[in-house]
Amino acid sequence: MFGYINANKATMTEEEIAVYKSYYCGLCQQLKREAGMKGQIILNYDCTFLALILSALYELDSNETRFTCALHPTKKKTAFENDAISYAAAMDILLSFHNLMDDYKDNKNSKKMAMAKIIAPTYERLAKEYPRQAHAIEELMRLTAEAEARKETNLDVLSGYTGEMLAELFDWKQDLWSNELRNMGYHLGKFIYMMDAYDDLPEDKKKGQFNPLIEVQEKCPDGFETYCESALSALMAECAKSFERLPILMHADILRNILYSGVWTKYEYIQIKRNKKEKETT
Repeated sequence: MFGYINANKATMTEEEIAVYKSYYCGLCQQLKREAGMKGQIILNYDCTFLALILSALYELDSNETRFTCALHPTKKKTAFENDAISYAAAMDILLSFHNLMDDYKDNKNSKKMAMAKIIAPTYERLAKEYPRQAHAIEELMRLTAEAEARKETNLDVLSGYTGEMLAELFDWKQDLWSNELRNMGYHLGKFIYMMDAYDDLPEDKKKGQFNPLIEVQEKCPDGFETYCESALSALMAECAKSFERLPILMHADILRNILYSGVWTKYEYIQIKRNKKEKETT
């Protein structure tokens, strides 16, 4: 359920790309500090966005560190460090632990269980540090699993659980910005759930697994793609409205790139991949 909130680097300046990468690398380094090198495996762009928007809203100064990346050892990288990045890393670990456990329950993937065990001690520590967020993740992922088990077809209900979960995570400080942050997180969460269902649709149909979009596609095959695009666009429009109401000047162009363009790069990739497969089979 991760990896859909990306930047569109093709439309960014070199300076913007450098800043974005510094947040991404900063999150990676914080995950390493929290859970060791294997903790870096759960690094994702969604939590990078969380770190970036909270840093921008609260206008946090970032310490810059230079380091050598094991994956790219020929050139030193720059990583940012601040409280929002530390918070985003903690939320990444809380979310990833439950995702790994759910994947193990669904597919009996021993690798996912092994990874969950690696980050389990860190998860327990962070769950005590952030009890509100940890409880929300656990409860809302449980409700999602139960709804999927009973084959709930109401997409608004299903995506709403992920929306409520991200709303709780975005509401970092529970202050005067809470309403807009929660609204942004809510609609972003619903967008992520629907994108994940859309992405998994062909594989779920092939394996006979539950996916709420299967029924939608069967009932209206000709209008299915239009329905998905319209629903996703409406969710991102609500998310963008909350963003524009926040007094964000810092990194505003990067954040707009993500919200207005970057989130669609995965959708466009899925379209290209499916069209290519259709041509190969005809």
